[in-house]
Amino acid sequence: MKETVEMDVEYLRSWIGRKEVVSDFVSIDLVRKFNATLDLGERLPVVGDTAPHLIQYCLAQPAIQAHLLGNDGHPQKGGFLPPVPLPRRMWAGSNLVFHGHILVGDLVRRVSHIADVVIKEGRTGVLCFVTVEHKVDVAGKLLIEETQNIVYREAAMPQDPSKVAESEPAPTGQHQRDVVVSPTLLFRYSALTFNGHRIHYDRPYATEIEQYPGLVLHGPLQATLLLNYAAELKGGVPTKFMFRGQSPLFDDDKVSLHATEDNGRMKLWTAREDGPIGMSAEADWP
Repeated sequence: MKETVEMDVEYLRSWIGRKEVVSDFVSIDLVRKFNATLDLGERLPVVGDTAPHLIQYCLAQPAIQAHLLGNDGHPQKGGFLPPVPLPRRMWAGSNLVFHGHILVGDLVRRVSHIADVVIKEGRTGVLCFVTVEHKVDVAGKLLIEETQNIVYREAAMPQDPSKVAESEPAPTGQHQRDVVVSPTLLFRYSALTFNGHRIHYDRPYATEIEQYPGLVLHGPLQATLLLNYAAELKGGVPTKFMFRGQSPLFDDDKVSLHATEDNGRMKLWTAREDGPIGMSAEADWP
């Protein structure tokens, strides 16, 4: 039986308006490792090349001292993000607008602020949603705007097999591609993004503590795979891209990417074999 979590909503909402400004270089070495991790080609990048899509998720990540990390590998609560007293934190989704391209060699600045903090009651218990708005620029030129939604949840309970069986299988898209998901891929992406969350690389923690059936596929990694797929199918990067996590995918799943064009907009999603949609996305072009 779960214990009730007490939250001071007004205290958490006092974080609204809090601002953070960080900068980082898009190095040749980072792009080389990013391309290798996602199998984007062996050509050595050079300064001035267009950087890979969503590489900004690898830039200026918090470098918290080891003794300040929680048991889950995340930074302890507080700081820029509010200290929500719920143990599970996940990236629920984002809406992005692209105004230009990040280039290899750029000094990228990200200005972030907390836009909202909302408490809700969900099927699995109490949820806290934190909305963060990011603006990414180079030399004062705005390149990317993003509204990111983070969800905090209560501790995991053992999964009910009957509920898993009731999940509606994902449809098959007009376009479909299988992708190889492995512990190595998850570990390397965690390293690129300096993400210490143990659900992505520590199987005993993921299965025994968080009660997942395997290592969890990162949300932004799925988003990157879907955005690359959309750009390949359409022959160019969209100007708007939205993604939302719906159900987790794991390292032992047979994962596929799906895409369907609908009235000039491309709808995309990930799914495991015979499973529900993992992440849904939409892409728009001018």
